[in-house]
Amino acid sequence: MTSTTQNPQQEPSRRDFLQVAWAATGAISLAVTGGVALSFFAPKVVEGEFGGVFTVGAVDDFPPGSVTPITTGRFYVVRQADGGFVALYQKCTHLGCAVPWNPEAGSFICPCHASAFEMDGAVINPPAPRPLDRFPVTITEGVVSVDTGERIERDHVSGADAVYA
Repeated sequence: MTSTTQNPQQEPSRRDFLQVAWAATGAISLAVTGGVALSFFAPKVVEGEFGGVFTVGAVDDFPPGSVTPITTGRFYVVRQADGGFVALYQKCTHLGCAVPWNPEAGSFICPCHASAFEMDGAVINPPAPRPLDRFPVTITEGVVSVDTGERIERDHVSGADAVYA
């Protein structure tokens, strides 16, 4: 009787090796493609660009009762007569047109359908259904910053919208 001994640690065949190699290559390719796709959809928040935080200046740079456009940020810094700060989005709440400040009228007037807004963003002439959206304002050590990454929709204007130094 002859006995054959089998090697318990048998070398993998070439076929097994290639199957594992192709599976690993496919998994790595899938992971890289998924990472690229996720980074494409992730927001790119850069300070000083829309969607990021804007440092707009010192409190004293904005006289009470003033409206200052920040064109790169697509918003206005409004310093109310009582000293409060509000950052208003330039986009009309009716159809999204850019709303310019009209200093002669003392209001924002939409060129598309003549919606008008007060200095604090309240609607004074429809068809706009609600006030202008605003962005959060922070004042740190006398410097005003606006975060355009967080748009705040309002159904009414409130005194709590303003930030004071």
